[in-house]
Amino acid sequence: RYGNYIIGVAILLIGCVSAFQGWQAWDTNRRSKDSAQFAAGLMAANQQRSLEAIQTFTQLAKDGSKGYATLSRLNQAALQAKEGDKTGSLASYAAISKDGSVDPIFRDLALLLATFLELDKANPDELIQRITHLTKASNPWRHSAKEIFALLNQRKGDKLKAGKIYQELADDVTAPPGIRSRAAEMNAILGSS
Repeated sequence: RYGNYIIGVAILLIGCVSAFQGWQAWDTNRRSKDSAQFAAGLMAANQQRSLEAIQTFTQLAKDGSKGYATLSRLNQAALQAKEGDKTGSLASYAAISKDGSVDPIFRDLALLLATFLELDKANPDELIQRITHLTKASNPWRHSAKEIFALLNQRKGDKLKAGKIYQELADDVTAPPGIRSRAAEMNAILGSS
């Protein structure tokens, strides 16, 4: 009596499982392709073939899955800076930092890297204001942002404030060792001058 319904449900279930398995295979294949393309871009960059690497990253940023597209955009901006295209690099970082589809951690990283590129020329107060939110205790880039704060205050001539920030970083056990070490050295230099 219910045979037709049971057969219909079984066919529907088999169809759904098949569709899901097909989608998983397609997604795995796409990610493998993106991974290989990203690795090729990194290899080209490491072998000083920057134009080839930039082209690879540009293509992957356009056609790749979300994660690889974001990483490609960041690498593309870094290569632009390395090749002397500071304006292009700043524009690329700005585009990433303002793109709501990009994960906030990568948007903040792009903002931090753009600020670092402008460290020696742009208005220190504007740069400090730009990255103030990155110094919050919950932000993973807080130590790097604080180091930039110290450098900007030093550039403004406020050695006392810069020294205080360097000391905080040197004493912060959660800060990366490289940042702690640089902060201790800079604090010693400021204290002796």
